Amino acid sequence: MNALDYAILLGTMLGIAAYAMWSTRGGHDLKGYLKGAGQTGWLTIGLSVMATQASAITFLSTPGQGYESGLGFVQNYFGAPLALIVVSAVFLPIFRRLKVYTAYEYLGHRFDPKTRLLGAGLFLLQRGLGAGITIYAPAIVLSTVMGWRLDATIVCSGLLVVAYTVSGGCDAVSLTQRYQIGVIFAGMVAAFFVLLAKLPPGLGLSGSLVLAGGFHKLEAVDFSLNPDRRYTLWTGLIGGMFLALSYFGTDQSQVQRYLSGASLRESRLGLMFNAVFKIPMQFFILLLGVLIFVFYQFERQPVYFNRAAWDYQVAHGDGPRLHALSAAFDAAKAEERAHLGAWLGARRSGDPSAEAAERAASASAQDRAEAARTETKAVLRRASPTSTANDADYVFITFILDHLPHGLIGLLVTAFFAAALSSKAGELNALGSTTTVDIYRHLARREATDAHYVVMSKLFTALWGFVAIGFALFANLAENLIQAVNILGSVFYGVVLGLFLVAFFLKWVRGTAVFWAALASQALVLGLYFTLTISYLWYNVIGCAACMALSVALQASIDLGGGRGTLAART
Repeated sequence: MNALDYAILLGTMLGIAAYAMWSTRGGHDLKGYLKGAGQTGWLTIGLSVMATQASAITFLSTPGQGYESGLGFVQNYFGAPLALIVVSAVFLPIFRRLKVYTAYEYLGHRFDPKTRLLGAGLFLLQRGLGAGITIYAPAIVLSTVMGWRLDATIVCSGLLVVAYTVSGGCDAVSLTQRYQIGVIFAGMVAAFFVLLAKLPPGLGLSGSLVLAGGFHKLEAVDFSLNPDRRYTLWTGLIGGMFLALSYFGTDQSQVQRYLSGASLRESRLGLMFNAVFKIPMQFFILLLGVLIFVFYQFERQPVYFNRAAWDYQVAHGDGPRLHALSAAFDAAKAEERAHLGAWLGARRSGDPSAEAAERAASASAQDRAEAARTETKAVLRRASPTSTANDADYVFITFILDHLPHGLIGLLVTAFFAAALSSKAGELNALGSTTTVDIYRHLARREATDAHYVVMSKLFTALWGFVAIGFALFANLAENLIQAVNILGSVFYGVVLGLFLVAFFLKWVRGTAVFWAALASQALVLGLYFTLTISYLWYNVIGCAACMALSVALQASIDLGGGRGTLAART
């Protein structure tokens, strides 16, 4: 990055934060601080919901997912539109009618205090860890690639988002997210068109898709019934729907976004905005990764994209073996490029038989290159078992720094930080609100003034910000980052969703039964996660179904026991 890139980065990030703090200055009552002024329109709600979910992990890691595995990851989101319709029809009207600050207040109304605390506690545990991941993820990638100090990157970005979130509350979060998501979209669209311009002459988008299809990168839908496969049509429609239903319907970081709407209609339209655009957005980001894969079939690429890890192991590990693998990779890629050049020539001349032969030869060379790349990962994993061996998170940022012009580099790096800050702000706002309303006000100070609760909400928001920064400073993830976040959510979300579905639809079940059912279900999900190899999306279904089924069984047992006790007393 040069001075222009840094000017774009610092000017945009600091400018948006300063504007939000200035625009939301002044006193706040509790309702205004936690839910905003109540005048938020549907587009701001829609963008805010999208920005809270689409963290920097989405824009850094998902192109790498597309580069390595193609479009199949988009199936993860197939259930989201269905879930958003259910949230709009069922969850949202109830929350607005009760005028709750948090989703977990409803559990207290419907069941009892301990169930409310359980729902809030599961949210704080899951989202508190997730907040650390969303600040760690972009910091580890950007600091590694750019040579920045990791701890300084984490602390600086963390303190900035803490400052404007604490200062302005819900309105500051929504305001910054509206501008941050604009920066993100501008950067990603610009990268897409520059990438197309850098493809070989005569290839274009249609030729790139033909080539990508030959390498099996366009297989977006998998109809397999194998439960061990992570991404299939069924895991996306069923498991993905339960994940999205849990996230949008019960996660306070999302509930708080649409509760700020000026009316039920505005909130519903904001959710429907996401129902329409969520899958196309994810498809576009994955397609960007697929096109980067095509680009690197004609350009020299590293055998391992995390260059810092590569350089360190070459200097301190098995250098000769890594150099040999790199040489084998380069030779295979050179052969592949030669065949692809001939394929392009045959395509331009209209020779389908030669085109098919050259594409088959290039695929064979690609297989040898991929084998060398896989072995490189294995060597690096053996040398440093605690570090991630999945360098897909470094694919997009490497392409940006190596092949995009200055100015656009600054815009894309700004987009990553904007995404990190927008999702982080929504999370901290929700963590502070839940801690204040469901824990502090409920257990410690029931009758304090609004001004006192606003002060405590700011304090808890700042505290959670420092917890997230501390977690990020010591985090170490072995998964691809976009998958790590979804795995963490899937382990906890299903049980929380079960609590709410029992509350909505099983009116005869009471608090004690659902409380113990939720605890047992969470223990079950954690046990299965550490023993089975099924797709993590299924844990959303398992956790929810177990919570509902056990709630019914326990309530029936309690009712039966109570009936026997009454009969014994009468006799």
